[in-house]
Parts: sequence; structure tokens; C-alpha cells
Amino acid sequence: MASNRLCELVGIEYPIFQGGMAWVANASLASAVSNAGGLGIIAAMNSNADQLRAEISKCRALTEKPFGVNVMLMSPFADEVAAVIAEERIPVVTTGAGNPSKYMEGWLAADVKVIPVVPSVALAKMVARRGASAVIAEGGESGGHVGDLTTMALVPQVCDAVEIPVIAAGGIGDGRGVAAAFMLGACGVQLGTRFLVAKECTIHQNYKNKVLAARDIDTMTTGKRFGHPVRCLKNDFSRMLAENEYKPGITAEEFEKLGVGALRKAVLDGDTAGGSFMCGQIAGMVDREQTCAEIIRELFTQAEDVLERTKIWEK
Repeated sequence: MASNRLCELVGIEYPIFQGGMAWVANASLASAVSNAGGLGIIAAMNSNADQLRAEISKCRALTEKPFGVNVMLMSPFADEVAAVIAEERIPVVTTGAGNPSKYMEGWLAADVKVIPVVPSVALAKMVARRGASAVIAEGGESGGHVGDLTTMALVPQVCDAVEIPVIAAGGIGDGRGVAAAFMLGACGVQLGTRFLVAKECTIHQNYKNKVLAARDIDTMTTGKRFGHPVRCLKNDFSRMLAENEYKPGITAEEFEKLGVGALRKAVLDGDTAGGSFMCGQIAGMVDREQTCAEIIRELFTQAEDVLERTKIWEK
């Protein structure tokens, strides 16, 4: 696929970002995606400054290509992580779970390209005014923390609202999804679920097996009542959350405590009953493990074929 506006902006071969998935997106996965021509992203999640520096150092040892860091803005270490990104002059920072405005001036001064994940037109316009290089419009089909709008509804509205490049995310798992994103006006895509089963992804094999076995109806969201909906695979843990979410008298703090450590149990321990196996609705289409290079080549070969042969009507 020919280089486009996003490729030129961040110095990549293919217009694809790998999602900054907590406990998942480490140096191994990020470097493999970058080496394959996309933009690999390290998840800062709840890391402190020293932990993030160590992961950045690992990634730099594994790739000479550009990579990024994702900042979860709700993290108690967000301030020190933001400082590390500027000091290390990371090429790209993506952000989630909040408004990154308080950090943007410092990042921009360090020549870091700021590309926030946005669930709405309003936030997209706000970060664009503050100097964002692009935005990731993520629909509620995605895994992990999600918004209300679907990718189909959100992406074209964001594309119409801002002049900077828009990256589509949520519900994209093959070349048809990539082609659809371009048709909606996006300059590129971000994928998370498909990369969960990459051979360079170091999550527990039980996690990969659950994604590979998933059907189209096997994810659910919990936490919407308290303003922080999360999509994950159905299991004992997610059903327990659903049962407790609407119990009379339960507070947001009590509900949040029920989920503490559950993602780590899934990623590191492979606890099929007690872990939170975050992934998107596209999991039903993910049916095999591949290298990151194989995934990316397949996605864009398929997308090119779709875009070349699809005709809505004859002139």
C-alpha cells in the first residue's frame, strides 16, 4: 500500500498502530510491530517512571524503527510518566482514559507527536486545537475501556470535525475492516485484539486460546453504570461484575475493587475463571496465531484487494 499522510507523519511503512493494551503491550510486541512496518506502542499503564524507562530501553534494543508509548491518564503515575516521555523524546505518545491537555505543552516542546484516543467529536476538536498531530477515533466495539459510539458512527463525524489525520479503531480485524476505515475518511487504523494472538505477544497462552475460541457474541461490557465501561470476554469474573454492578447500594469504589488485579491474572497467570480477558467484538474473526509481520502484510494485502475490486455502481 502506498505511503499516506499518517505514514509520512510518524515515519512508518503501513498506516497501522498497535493498541497500547495494559499488561499486554510491552517491548516485545511493540518492537515486533515497528519492525514489521507499523507503529508499535508500549503501554505505560500503571508503571512508574523507572519501570517505563526500562521498557523503553528494551524496545530500543529490539528496534531502530519509531515506536510510541500509551499513557493511561487515570494512572497515579501519569505525571512522572508524562515527564519520562518528554525526557526520552519518544516519537509518538497516545493517550486514553481522559483528556491529555495538561501534558500536551510539555510533549510538544520535546517534539513528541501527541495522538490521543477520542470517543467523541468534542474531545477530538479540543485536542486538535491544542496541537495534537492526529487522533484515534475508537468505537465501542473495541476491547478494554470503551465509549458509547460505534466505529461506523464515530469515525466519519470526527473526520468531518478536524483537519488532522484520523486513525480508526474498534471492530477492525481484517482487510475489509481496514478498507472500510479508509472509506469512512480515516488515514489509518489501530488494532488491539488481532495483536493479542501475535507470536511476539507474551501474554499467557490461555488468554490467546480464549480469543481464538471466541464467537461473535462472546464479549460483554461492565461498569457503564459508574462511567467506566470495559469490554472483555464472558467468563466467571465478568459475569460476577455484571451481577454486582446493579446491586442496590453498591458504590463506585466498591465496584472498582472487585476488578483489582483481574487483568494481570488473565495476562500473566492465564486464570480463565478469575481473570479479565479484555478484547473486542472482532475476536470472533481471529482464528490463528501469526507473527506481527504476517498480520500486517495480510491486512493490507486484503485491504488493497477490496479497494481495487469493490464497485458500488457502474458509471
